[in-house]
Amino acid sequence: MSLETQIMAEMKDAMKAKDEATLRGLRAIKAEIIKAKTEPGANGQISEDGELKLLQKLVKQRKDSLEIYTQQNRPDLAQKEQEEIAVIEKFLPKQLSEVELKEAVAGIISAVGASSPADMGKVMGAATKQLAGKADGKAISAVVKELLNK
Repeated sequence: MSLETQIMAEMKDAMKAKDEATLRGLRAIKAEIIKAKTEPGANGQISEDGELKLLQKLVKQRKDSLEIYTQQNRPDLAQKEQEEIAVIEKFLPKQLSEVELKEAVAGIISAVGASSPADMGKVMGAATKQLAGKADGKAISAVVKELLNK
């Protein structure tokens, strides 16, 4: 089942249940899907990889906004962002725990043959491809820095 079909079914359920928070998150996803499909060269289609990147982008935007709202002491707006993050994350693959992430990055570092912080670019390139959808870029970067600086 495509992401768009899943979203439409969930939207129907959320409308019936009058669940505003879920509906808001689903509408954001649907809007991004439509935008991606109408971009030049998309031919009205979006790949699974494209869907994954789209969802990650939405979560990252919401987390950035959440951080700003929290700093500015706006719990009302922060709550909305938190609700939307929860809805969007339901459609992403299970995220790696910190321990699993460290193990995966350590394997990538040994596979690439990196030994110093100067090799960070090589490791990040391989890590972001291999761990796409399973971990946030900031988290990957932090683990790579930590392991290369040992």
